[in-house]
Amino acid sequence: VNISILIVAVVIFLLVLHHNFLGLSDFLKRELSDSNSLGLQPIDFIPVVPQRLADEGTDKEISVVIAASDERLGGAIAAMNSIYHHTRSNVVFHIVTLNDTVDHLRLWLSNTALKNLRYRILDFDPCVLEGKVQVDPQKADTLKPLTFARFYLPSLVPHAEKAIYVDDDVIVQDDILELYNTPLKPGHAAAFSDDCDSTTNKVAVRGAGNQYNYIGFLDYKKETIRKLAMKANTCSFNPGVFVANLTEWKLQNITKQLEKWMALNVAEEIYSRTLAGSITTPPLLIVFYKQHSSIDPMWNVRHLGSSAGKRYSPQFVKAAKLLHWNGHFKPWGRTASYAEVWEKWYVPDPTGKFSLIRRHSEAYEAK
Repeated sequence: VNISILIVAVVIFLLVLHHNFLGLSDFLKRELSDSNSLGLQPIDFIPVVPQRLADEGTDKEISVVIAASDERLGGAIAAMNSIYHHTRSNVVFHIVTLNDTVDHLRLWLSNTALKNLRYRILDFDPCVLEGKVQVDPQKADTLKPLTFARFYLPSLVPHAEKAIYVDDDVIVQDDILELYNTPLKPGHAAAFSDDCDSTTNKVAVRGAGNQYNYIGFLDYKKETIRKLAMKANTCSFNPGVFVANLTEWKLQNITKQLEKWMALNVAEEIYSRTLAGSITTPPLLIVFYKQHSSIDPMWNVRHLGSSAGKRYSPQFVKAAKLLHWNGHFKPWGRTASYAEVWEKWYVPDPTGKFSLIRRHSEAYEAK
């Protein structure tokens, strides 16, 4: 009898131990899924689907990734506000920022008309860029780590099959669902807007030919670039707005490919010395050479920030689905064209830290 009781007790003990072990295993899996080796830590997430979407049965989640640096936070706020007010889709914003901006961002979102946005805040660790970005010690503060967040999309939205990336200097004037539904060809991990899709984009850069061709971004004197056999006059594309097939992105290990070319530039300086545009563009041009789909040009009407003058007619600006102030003249910091369109979607900063400055200033740099 005593032996039987002992056996029953041992069996019960083992069953309890097994149950606890399974619970611990599930806990660890959840913990691992909420962080990763890139240092992208989820901080905030509002998962409740608005009632209007639940009533309509529109539960398909559209992931929109946007970077939000403290000095440009008003831009990200206006961009998200314009997207939110032009769609009835279930949009979730994945906002990538630095740790010292989180409190400011959360206050701005929770104490204004944006409190109903569904969002997730991610803290980006600049350490992931060590050895991959060439930094001048005298100009270390000019490095903008958040501009590289787009390289790590699968880590930012690990459970999504598809995502949209937008810069912080955009305003959306149509339903983002249309951009999300952009068809991507088989084997393509992303769709961009080509820089040759309009004759207004033909702007020469001294010493680099046309800044909208590959030669404006890559140094064709370097053997590493010549071996790639990429035609120098190939039309480049703008990486400030794009749609990504994350399943294909992961299959092709796009992030590792981008990091490879970043590291090679540190070692060999393969980017053009008269680089046209952001330093995030060259590795994207290499990896996606003739391997990307195209988005409707009206979903990235850009160069509104390239000069203080009006590049487009009021009728064209009104018809554009997405306006992009890439260039030096940002609508919040300089005398930019059609700044009044941007201001329509700007939500004042409840802390008063971010203010609009209508004067020429060197405080804001082009992306």
